[in-house]
Amino acid sequence: MSSGIAGRVVGLALGSVLLAGCARFDESASTPFTAEPSFRGGITEPQGPPPSWALRPKGPCIDPDPNVVATCLDSSAGLVSLGGYALVAERRTGRIMQVTLVDPSVPQLPPVEIAAIQVDATGDGGLSDIALSPTFREDGLIYAYVTTPSDNRVVRISEAGTVKPILTGIPKGADGNRGAIEWASPTALMVLTGDAGNTSAANDPGSLSGKILRLDNPSPGTNTPTVVGSGLGAAGDICRDGKKGMWVTDRTATEDRLQHLGADGDLSVAWRWADQPGVGGCAATRDGVAIALAEGKALAFATADPTTSAVTVAPSRIAQNMYGKLLGAAPSSDGSIWVTTTNKTGDTPGEFDDRVVKIPPLGVQPVGQE
Repeated sequence: MSSGIAGRVVGLALGSVLLAGCARFDESASTPFTAEPSFRGGITEPQGPPPSWALRPKGPCIDPDPNVVATCLDSSAGLVSLGGYALVAERRTGRIMQVTLVDPSVPQLPPVEIAAIQVDATGDGGLSDIALSPTFREDGLIYAYVTTPSDNRVVRISEAGTVKPILTGIPKGADGNRGAIEWASPTALMVLTGDAGNTSAANDPGSLSGKILRLDNPSPGTNTPTVVGSGLGAAGDICRDGKKGMWVTDRTATEDRLQHLGADGDLSVAWRWADQPGVGGCAATRDGVAIALAEGKALAFATADPTTSAVTVAPSRIAQNMYGKLLGAAPSSDGSIWVTTTNKTGDTPGEFDDRVVKIPPLGVQPVGQE
């Protein structure tokens, strides 16, 4: 475990706004609160775009694609975008890595480990997701969804590296262990749990699996969650919709789903994928939501009705087959989406896997896309 999280973040400072987990691109409505925390490194984040966007020189762990932020990570999951930086969860190792966007005409900076958690990575378990405390500037706390040998749980990592349980006893199975976390407000942490391979438990009010849970004022010790949604399959992600609701992605035996949780607590399916492209991380946009696809090997964009949040047109896809399986997704202040790849799980990984990639806004083609 890191001896000091904020102290281990080398040269890292937040940009003008916190974009914790998944948030709306329109920064004026990106969060229901204005935490704007910052890491306490002594080096200020560079301002403005890099001076050059030429292709990088080739070399070990140096992807020449200028949209690639970091390479040679282990199988990656959730991430938090921090302007020119990101914190990335490595699912199997339990490490939280800092990656930094630099001028693409020079080699990438190597990822820096800022914390590590012991996890059970069998099946799809491990370190699934991370979220910063709403008061991170003051307390340096990071929350994480992890798998242990006995359960799935939410934990809190202090600046000194101490790990304390927040919510334990989430059922664990051979698969369906992935989960996600996101703040709905400064005091409400939303938790998406997988069904642990047991579809009946997802509809059982006595089980924590296959649920959307709310933890009010979570702190180490006993926290009683409120169930706000049931019947979820394998968990993808949960992210704010830029208003007062949340987007949710999950996978069932017959379809993948994009669901919307309204401010009134109503959970409704916005879109279904019969071809099961492997929905994962989500990031709300001004017009809808972007979804990372693992089996679809692309980033999908779903346009939603601003009043009903219904999606009536099939989501478009960009960066198809460019980076392999995508899992984590988080927005950046310039309208792009940062994603993680998970090619070291299943498929034969490429030379530079696993990676963090910055995908330009819809309508701006990534380099190499025809």
